[in-house]
Amino acid sequence: VQLQASGGGLVQAGGSLRLSCTVSGSTVRSYDMAWFRQAPGKEREFVSAIRKNGYTYYADSEKGRFTISRDNAKNTVYLQMNSLKPEDTAVYYCAAGARLILSSLRLKEQYDYWGQGTLVTVSS
Repeated sequence: VQLQASGGGLVQAGGSLRLSCTVSGSTVRSYDMAWFRQAPGKEREFVSAIRKNGYTYYADSEKGRFTISRDNAKNTVYLQMNSLKPEDTAVYYCAAGARLILSSLRLKEQYDYWGQGTLVTVSS
């Protein structure tokens, strides 16, 4: 299974970006899919997840600004990011987990596969 993340770039504060994560070697609906991010000098942190059943979850700081979605036909998960802030600057990673329970969704160690990351830079 391979995950290919894309869509990062440079954007001004208040702007928007849409990240994509395409799954190959399997089907996206077979996994709980998530986005994590890692800023320089910081730990990788949970951003959002979409479960196999379509339920979505967000970190508190992203609620109302970010939206995660899935297109089964394209085998792709998206992260729409609006009202971006400089503190959103990070490398964003997508991840896939085959057998997660709800309480482990936010734990990066529980995911089986990772994409290569895509850099998001938000200028002030």
